[in-house]
Amino acid sequence: MNPNEKQPFEVLIAGGGVAGLEAALALRELADDRVAITMLTPEPEFVYRPMRVREPFAYSAARHYPLDEIAREIGVELKQDAFKWLDPGHRDVHTEGGEQLAYDALLLALGARLSPRFKHAVTLDDRRIDEQLHGLIQDVEGGYTHKLAFIAPSRMPWPLPLYELALMTARRAFDMNQDISITLATPEDAPLAIFGTAVSETVQELLTEHGILFVPSAHCETPAPGEVLLHPGSRRLHVDRVIALPELFGPSTPGVPKPDGHGFIPIDTHCRVPGLEGVFAAGDAADFAVKHGSVAAQQADVAAEAIAALTGAPGEPSKFQPVIHGVLLGADKPLYLSAHITGGHGSSSEVSDEPTWSSPAKIAAKYLAPYLESRDRAAVR
Repeated sequence: MNPNEKQPFEVLIAGGGVAGLEAALALRELADDRVAITMLTPEPEFVYRPMRVREPFAYSAARHYPLDEIAREIGVELKQDAFKWLDPGHRDVHTEGGEQLAYDALLLALGARLSPRFKHAVTLDDRRIDEQLHGLIQDVEGGYTHKLAFIAPSRMPWPLPLYELALMTARRAFDMNQDISITLATPEDAPLAIFGTAVSETVQELLTEHGILFVPSAHCETPAPGEVLLHPGSRRLHVDRVIALPELFGPSTPGVPKPDGHGFIPIDTHCRVPGLEGVFAAGDAADFAVKHGSVAAQQADVAAEAIAALTGAPGEPSKFQPVIHGVLLGADKPLYLSAHITGGHGSSSEVSDEPTWSSPAKIAAKYLAPYLESRDRAAVR
């Protein structure tokens, strides 16, 4: 090899979810052959997780995409292994399998850890949501279950699936001519408050139409099976079943400073990890409060632009200025929700039954959404 020949910039992406794939696609677009990309993940597939909420209702399963095929198509080396610890001084990641992977830039896109918050509840885990809820939905259809509570912990993760499950359950009961009482209790001061006023008002109307009681600003406890205690006010619900969102905690990443107390990785406006040269983070592992696919993709794009700049690729890296796009299932038609995030609520709140952004997939991502759409079209052909 010519000693004067410049070597590609080694980028290591830890994680094969939305943020990891979006970053890989973005880097391929922005830096092309300036970068050599390695993706480290224990998962063999990328699963389109937002569509898993439909599986307990006998809809088709969420799509699965083999990561080895994606890696070959976009020119990424895939390492089927898991992150163990970071040696920032030597710019090495050590894996569970005993490998030592060097990097010029590292993107930590490891996702979050799910933890049950409520003892007497079914804590949703989208990896096995059909297994968790299929029997419950059958009991609703058969008239054996009449009172349900859908609740969220005070440190709430992305709330959309809870609303979708409540709406789809109400519709299924109606279709089967079964009476059902559904209460949806969350710490939000309005339904889907993160999206702002216009969305909240529309979703409140939708819940009312489906006979779902929404309890705002509710901090829940489950002191016994079938009991939900709501604070403030100590209101007590007696129900047949309780379905709850999990609490989220950051991933295990020895070697990465995480001062927030919940294990999430700090990032700046370019998604760099302060104090670690060449290290970035994106997605649910990062310490941004909103954990959502469209936010993960935007963080990945911001990190990819900053990494591309390190290689000398043209273009000025942008700062992370989150806009959330969500698709709410469970009504007559999907509702397309959008907002800029400012503080605890959205500004420029928009809701429509028609797509309001390009590539209007459940996961709004600049590069990943059209890429998966093209794969889906090819599979149909």
